[in-house]
Amino acid sequence: MSTAEAKARAGEDLSPADDLKHAIAGFMTEIKSKLQEQDDRMTKLDRKTMFAAKRPALAQATDIEAPHQKAFGAYLRSGDDDGLRGLEIEGKAMSTAVAADGGYLVAPQTAATVQNVLMSAASIRAIANVVNVDATSYDVLFARADIGAGWASETAAMAETDTPVIERITIPLHELSALPKTSQRLLDDSAFDIEGWLAGRIADKFARSEAAAFVNGDGADKPRGFLTYTNMDNDSWSWGGLGWVPSGAATALLNGDAIVDLVYALGAEYRAGATFVMNSKTTGVVRKLKDADGRYLWSDGLAAGEPARLMGYPVLVAEDMPDIAAGAFPIAFGNFAAGYTIAERPDLRVLRDPFSAKPHVLFYATKRVGGAVSDFAAIKLMQIAAF
Repeated sequence: MSTAEAKARAGEDLSPADDLKHAIAGFMTEIKSKLQEQDDRMTKLDRKTMFAAKRPALAQATDIEAPHQKAFGAYLRSGDDDGLRGLEIEGKAMSTAVAADGGYLVAPQTAATVQNVLMSAASIRAIANVVNVDATSYDVLFARADIGAGWASETAAMAETDTPVIERITIPLHELSALPKTSQRLLDDSAFDIEGWLAGRIADKFARSEAAAFVNGDGADKPRGFLTYTNMDNDSWSWGGLGWVPSGAATALLNGDAIVDLVYALGAEYRAGATFVMNSKTTGVVRKLKDADGRYLWSDGLAAGEPARLMGYPVLVAEDMPDIAAGAFPIAFGNFAAGYTIAERPDLRVLRDPFSAKPHVLFYATKRVGGAVSDFAAIKLMQIAAF
């Protein structure tokens, strides 16, 4: 204990120097106490940070997404939209806007499920060029005429060459919808997976409708299928339609010569990324085709998950392709990534309607999508002879 402190405790008068020393000692004691408190607080924060860092990433993701899932589930079950109004959905996955007409964007988990099922369906979507747009249509620009070129000498005048002409194909977006329903009693059952059920119903409806439209759609309020365009003999093919090669026999494929003709009717610049498209019945016939030496033209994938190949090219089995019949086009071959473009808006909207079909609840789901041929030289067809 210092002399100044002893005098202060004894009640003696302090000199100015002792008074200063006493004040400094009290100040130091207070500073040490505050520093100790701050050190204890920092130690506790460090422990919390280390504990949080050891948590699994999956648990953190669940904590972030759970409020959206819970709010969306409450809306589907009871129509309570209070939870949705206060949430901000992550912009990378969906739009944060709430539809003015009462529709709400589905939770991120539900939208991802629908998209995955669409991509896995046997549809032209799997091999076509798919683009996301924010407008009512999508324009594809292409240059049909090539630029001119010529050989020049050192002294001769340079002649003017042809200039490429840019043209445009417009793909309008159409509304694809589904209207599944369920009873309110089923919605009230907490054990029922409402989001999984809704995603499955919507995905099934959308996948089948899209697949059919991309092949046979007439373009009226739906995408235009590639088989609905003008078709012509490939020997007289012109831009605006698809060229075909004959099968050589009515209602049957007698040998693989027609398949060879179909492959080489497509330009060399497209063949590297080309795919055969046919349905299951046609596939069963084509699998039996052999060359002159008795070898099958069809070969199964060498590894798990690898598609089967016909003359070295993958085969997409799309059930919406027509069967083998006189005058039909059961087989298509082309580079669909260049030849067919699918344009869509990435958002999926769901509107809950508990009034129109009492005692059931309707779920009106919509999505906007369009499709059209974007390069008529990239797809060729096989026509079954009609004689």
